Amino acid sequence: MLSQTRIRDLLALAALAAAAAWLLVRSMYGSLPPIPVYAGASLYPVAVIEVILAFLIRSRVSKHEIGDGPGRLHPITAARAVALAKASALVGAASTGIWVGFLVYLVPQRGVVQAATDDTSGVVVGAVAGIALTAAALWLEYCCRTPEDPDEPNEPAV
Repeated sequence: MLSQTRIRDLLALAALAAAAAWLLVRSMYGSLPPIPVYAGASLYPVAVIEVILAFLIRSRVSKHEIGDGPGRLHPITAARAVALAKASALVGAASTGIWVGFLVYLVPQRGVVQAATDDTSGVVVGAVAGIALTAAALWLEYCCRTPEDPDEPNEPAV
């Protein structure tokens, strides 16, 4: 059985990615191309798709429409959605960390370097996209949980 994705693991990944990105940007910023506003926006459609998928799966789970047959959600599909959610949470956390690393470098440079001011909006869009993907992935993972069976006794196993 897979365990639920831990927030602290995602935060640790984001912090590691932020530190690595900051170090790289600090030493190579002058040779990087400008960052367009839409640079990190590619994560938004994935986040939207995962939110829609989460609501669909949540609806099927709450109606007990899981299993083989027409109009039912196949268990393998739910397992694939969990795998997608776990992978997306990691990608979102890493992306957030990278964009935050850029941001940590750019904010102090805004008064000195015009390129830093120009790049900030693209970096913010990317950071928010990473956060949105991570949140959508965690929501999808949550919606894929199996409901408690009300017929089972609440006694501990012996």
